[in-house]
Amino acid sequence: MKIDHIPFTNICWADQSILESAGETGASHAKTVRVGDITMRMVEFSPGYRADHWCAKGHVVFVLEGSLTTELDDGRSFQTAAGNSFHVGDDDGQHRASTETGAKVFIVD
Repeated sequence: MKIDHIPFTNICWADQSILESAGETGASHAKTVRVGDITMRMVEFSPGYRADHWCAKGHVVFVLEGSLTTELDDGRSFQTAAGNSFHVGDDDGQHRASTETGAKVFIVD
């Protein structure tokens, strides 16, 4: 990720609209801000959420609340608790998210 030619900007997340997306189970509620080539999302996953798709896009993910499980297409699985983060590169294997208890995350990609 290269952050280039982007002026200083404050973002008021309370002012951003929410997009609800159904998962295989549960739902996500995302607020999205795009600045140049960078997308930032504040996402809340309901308890019992499981993504309905595999993703190959790179992300930096910080878990603000709850716990998020990331399943990789090679069978590995990682749990990230509140206060921790993970990152994955573009096209570095596919992954999908789930949570038993719910989670709030901040994602940059």
